[in-house]
Amino acid sequence: MNVLKEEKLDRKSAFSVLVAAMVFSGIFGFIYEILFYRIDLGYFVKRGSTFGPWIPIYAWGALFVLLLTYRFRKKPILVFILNVLITGVTEFLSAFAIEKIFHKRLWDYNVEIWNFGNINGYICLRSVLFFSISSLFLIYVVVPMIIKLTKKYKNFSTISLCLGLLFLVDMLVYFFTH
Repeated sequence: MNVLKEEKLDRKSAFSVLVAAMVFSGIFGFIYEILFYRIDLGYFVKRGSTFGPWIPIYAWGALFVLLLTYRFRKKPILVFILNVLITGVTEFLSAFAIEKIFHKRLWDYNVEIWNFGNINGYICLRSVLFFSISSLFLIYVVVPMIIKLTKKYKNFSTISLCLGLLFLVDMLVYFFTH
């Protein structure tokens, strides 16, 4: 993968790093939403549209962030600004497309706490800032850790790819059953 060329990884390892980052981000988003909605609603609720403990928009957003900003990681302020744009546009376009194409509303900031800067319920300032800060965590902490694990443990790539396949199957099952 060209995005990780400086890390001196073979193609399979580079791909598995991206997959692991996506799976991590999907699970991270799932945990974040469970905790956020515990505060918002006052009780725990399973979030997400898949069966597993992950939320696809966080995984795909992480992939976009890595593909578009990882090369700028030596400039954290630029990375943050780009992540504001990338995560905001990704969330807005995803929500808009899901509603227009599938006639579903998977999230609606109109009915949540701390929804300032809300645009049609698709995005709000709190979510974009949280995603952008989380993107910094992904680029500066999570991905370097995943790269170290990939280089240190030969089986890490296989485990990562298996989890990615499970995640993909889960998304496809949901898509074809709903």
